[in-house]
Amino acid sequence: MNLLFANDKSGHYPPSWYAASTPSLPPFDSLKGEITADVCVVGAGYTGLSAALHLAQAGRRVVVLEAHRVGFGASGRNGGQLGSGQRVDQQGLETMVGNEPARALWDLGEDAKALVKSLIAEHAIDCHLKPGVAWTGSTKADVAHLHDYAAHLQDHYGYDQIETLTADACHALCPSPDYKGGLLDMGAAHLHPLAYALGLARAAKSAGVQIFERSCVHHLDHGTPATLRTDAGRVVADHVILACNGYLSSLAPSVSARVMPINNFIVATEPLGTRTSEVLTRDVAVADSRFVVNYFRLSHDKRLLFGGGESYGYRFPSDIASVVRKPMGIVFPHLKDVKIDYAWGGTLGITMKRFPYLARIGPNVLSASGYSGHGVGTATHAGQLMASAVIGETDGFDTMAAIPTPAFPGGGALRTPLLVLAMSWYALRDRLGL
Repeated sequence: MNLLFANDKSGHYPPSWYAASTPSLPPFDSLKGEITADVCVVGAGYTGLSAALHLAQAGRRVVVLEAHRVGFGASGRNGGQLGSGQRVDQQGLETMVGNEPARALWDLGEDAKALVKSLIAEHAIDCHLKPGVAWTGSTKADVAHLHDYAAHLQDHYGYDQIETLTADACHALCPSPDYKGGLLDMGAAHLHPLAYALGLARAAKSAGVQIFERSCVHHLDHGTPATLRTDAGRVVADHVILACNGYLSSLAPSVSARVMPINNFIVATEPLGTRTSEVLTRDVAVADSRFVVNYFRLSHDKRLLFGGGESYGYRFPSDIASVVRKPMGIVFPHLKDVKIDYAWGGTLGITMKRFPYLARIGPNVLSASGYSGHGVGTATHAGQLMASAVIGETDGFDTMAAIPTPAFPGGGALRTPLLVLAMSWYALRDRLGL
C-alpha cells in the first residue's frame, strides 16, 4: 500500500483546522509530457519548497513534482513548533559525535531557526509566527533534567534565551496538574504550518520555479541526466532532490530502510473564549517530556490545538478525536466537556537516533528526511543545504550527512513490528510514570 493514498483523498488537503483557516493556492497543473530542468525536486513540503526557492534564486531552472498539493504532507499538518538546536539534545549529540561536531550541529540548528524567521519576513508570509516554546516535565526527574539542560546550554553554548520554570511558575503558565516544572525557550517559536508552506510555495513560484501538483513520481532512473516518471509525463534533470520524508516509499530503498513513517494526530477544540487561561496564560507553545510527546498551543482564534498519540501501521484510526482525547484528558482533565471541532492525522519520518538523514544516494541525487518531529526548522534548512550542495557548497550538507544513521533492524520488512513493540514499551512507561 502507498502511504500517499492510504488515508487521504487524492489531491485534497485533510479536513484539518489548518486547511480550514488559511486560503489555499489555486491548483497547479499536473505534469504532462516531457520537460527538462537543471534540478527536479520531488515533494512540495518545507524541504522541497525551500530547496527549489534557493536554487531558483541562484539562477537554476527548477521543477517541483508533488503527488497531491503543496504542503499536503507533514509540512501542512504538524504542531507548528520551531525548536532550537536539533531534535537530539546537545548532551546527547556530544555523546554521539563529540563536543566539536555537536557545537557545529547546534550552530546549524540555530541557522535553521533563523532561516525560517528570515523567509517569513522576506516574503511577508502571514503564518502567525510567535516567540516561545515551553518544555514541561511530568516527574521531578524530568524537571531536574530540563533545568540541567538549560544550564548546560547557557554554560557551553552561550544560549541565554531560556527561563527555568519551578512548579509554581510552570503552573502559572500552564495550569495542568500533570506538569511539575520545566523551561521556557523564548528563542524558539510557533506558527501556522500550512500557511507557512503555502507562503514558501508562493515565493518559489515568484522566483520562477515550475510546480506540478497531482504528479506522483513512480520511477527514478539514475543517470546523467536523471529521468523521473509520473503517470502522464517525465522530467529529465541534471540533479534530483528527494524531499518526501515519510512518503518516500520505493524511490530510494537505502533511505527507506533508515527512515520509518509513523502517524501522529492533532485535534482543534471549539474556540475557548475566556477559558484560554485554563490552557495557557501566555501565547507560547508547549511540548512535554513524555517519550510519546504531547504538544499543544492556542490558535489565533483561541482554540486548543493538541497533538498526541501515535500509530505505526498504514491506516489512521477511525476515530482520531477519541485517540487524542486520552492524552489531552491527562494534561487537561478540566477540559473534558470541551467540544472537538477538527481531528486529523499526518505521516512523518523518524530515524533510529532521531537525527535527520541527509544523504547523497547517487552522484547527482540528494535526499533529506527523518526529521523526527523537529521538521519546521530542520526541513527548511535541509532544503537550503541541498540547494547549496547542488551549486557546489557542500560544507553544511556534509556536516549533517556525516552523522551515522543505522538502518532499522530488518530494513523495510521488519521495522514496523519491531518499532511497535519498542514504542508500546515506552508508552507503557509514560502511563506508569517511570
